[in-house]
Amino acid sequence: MKISNVRTAVLGTPWRNLTFVLVDTDEGLTGVGEARMLNHTDALLGYLTEAVPNHVLGTDPFDTESLVQRMYHNDFGRAGEIVMSGIAAVEMACWDIVGKALNQPVYRLLGGAVRDRIKAYANGWYTVERTPEEFHAAARRVVERGYRALKVDPFGPGWLELDHAETIRSISLVEAVRDAVGPEVELLVEMHGRFTAATALKLARMLEPYDPAWLEEPVPPDDLESLAKFASRAPAPVATGERMHSRHEFRQLFALQAADIVQPDISHFGGIAETKKLAATADTHHVLIAPHNVGGPVLTAANLQLAACTTNFKIQEHFNDFADSFVKSVAPGNPEVVDGYFALPSGPGLGVELDLDAVAEHPRRDVNFNLYAEGWQRREAERTATAG
Repeated sequence: MKISNVRTAVLGTPWRNLTFVLVDTDEGLTGVGEARMLNHTDALLGYLTEAVPNHVLGTDPFDTESLVQRMYHNDFGRAGEIVMSGIAAVEMACWDIVGKALNQPVYRLLGGAVRDRIKAYANGWYTVERTPEEFHAAARRVVERGYRALKVDPFGPGWLELDHAETIRSISLVEAVRDAVGPEVELLVEMHGRFTAATALKLARMLEPYDPAWLEEPVPPDDLESLAKFASRAPAPVATGERMHSRHEFRQLFALQAADIVQPDISHFGGIAETKKLAATADTHHVLIAPHNVGGPVLTAANLQLAACTTNFKIQEHFNDFADSFVKSVAPGNPEVVDGYFALPSGPGLGVELDLDAVAEHPRRDVNFNLYAEGWQRREAERTATAG
């Protein structure tokens, strides 16, 4: 079996475009991968235009190790977010083909299940006005939907520091969320790499009464020494890693003991097997893995396959029950979250099938997502409402 063609399809949402990569074979099997890009879709498509004839066409889709090695090393330049996303989309499509060829879900080909269900947490639910009342109501909807864990970024505009008024406002939002969900629900707090270690630590201490299950990306992701400084004094577990793009970048993080949970994004990390290799290294350091996932249904499917067979997996992020829920319909097949958990995926390959007609109903959008701009949550709520 050989790869004969690679096609792309882009689905637009109010705040990011999702790029689906379809890998065709000369035996009639097609696999699908996905990469979620913020503001860099053209760069990804351009990379694939050159990489596919150079590295992909004519490859046996069973030979993912060789394929990833060529795509990672043979262009000489250091691989970053764009390259690793292109590799990831092709790699997960190959796993989809292999699973279909063998009539097995991917996790059965990576060692088999180590759990009978997959714990989930909700994100994308708080694109509302930044008031305690709105956050309280939105958090209640998450619990009513069946989740037993949710993540929130309460922080407004700020870089390295946060002024006093924004600090008080942000803490009040977390207080409202904790009040809404009660003590039994896990509350994960996102900082999105905004702060100095000193500012992040001050905020962490103010958040301590609300029992955050982790504090995510407290400092800029290129400053592991500051992360280690924060982690050594933080009153809650520290999570990070969504903006690190290869397992080699994690060496210093492990050496510094700078995080308790690592969060690679499969779609920016070279794919399923590369992420599983990182999980194995994390396990040798007694660190848990909670993959970052703000993509659509194909990426969710890839994450569920990894979660099913990874011993040090902690919890799976999921956006699409609240943000852009229509995207689930373009690739049906994933289990739903019930009482806080996904069931194990059951279909062959990744377990989902891309509906190109459904993708075409939501064409690519001209979006410019800026998390640090004032009022981003309000704008995203307006965009989502407009999208219907």
